[in-house]
Amino acid sequence: MHTLKTNVMNEQISKYRINEYLYNLNAWQYRKIVQLLPKLLGVSLNTFHNYRRILVDDVQDVPYEKVVIIEQLFDFAPGTLASRNPEARSLKELLH
Repeated sequence: MHTLKTNVMNEQISKYRINEYLYNLNAWQYRKIVQLLPKLLGVSLNTFHNYRRILVDDVQDVPYEKVVIIEQLFDFAPGTLASRNPEARSLKELLH
């Protein structure tokens, strides 16, 4: 018997929610925004697409200034562009 494998195990998670936002647009909006965003960010189209492809476990990051701009353009709350945010204890907690 042949069993179907799901892609859930193979699914790669993006570090940033850029694609999540873009994929919720209609086709016209998507085309226009993908053309406009690199100009607003001051980066090339290739660099913008590289930002979209960064995976959660990659060491690459979008520069902080660009993250802030993208969050504002997407109307995201500050600090919510990342798919996962690292957690750390405060320095005061570490000293106790």
